Amino acid sequence: MRSYFGDTMKSMKIAISVPDQVFEAGEHLAQQLGLSRSQLYSDALAAYLSTRGAQAVTARLNAVYETASSKLDPAVESYQNKRFADETW
Repeated sequence: MRSYFGDTMKSMKIAISVPDQVFEAGEHLAQQLGLSRSQLYSDALAAYLSTRGAQAVTARLNAVYETASSKLDPAVESYQNKRFADETW
């Protein structure tokens, strides 16, 4: 997940609390993948931020477009109908 923020970002030490089962599963996965615990948690957070960021953008766009008219200007619609009348889709 380094591509989310790039490779040149500074590191920040943090302390977090997670349920024991989540911690143990994380330790096991990090060992399987050959990652440090820090790298595993960093990758997981970057993936979460990427997903949530995309969802936020989609939600904002949906809010804009749910109130905006999608009807074409009659002149544009007429032009498109003439221009693409012979096109097969």
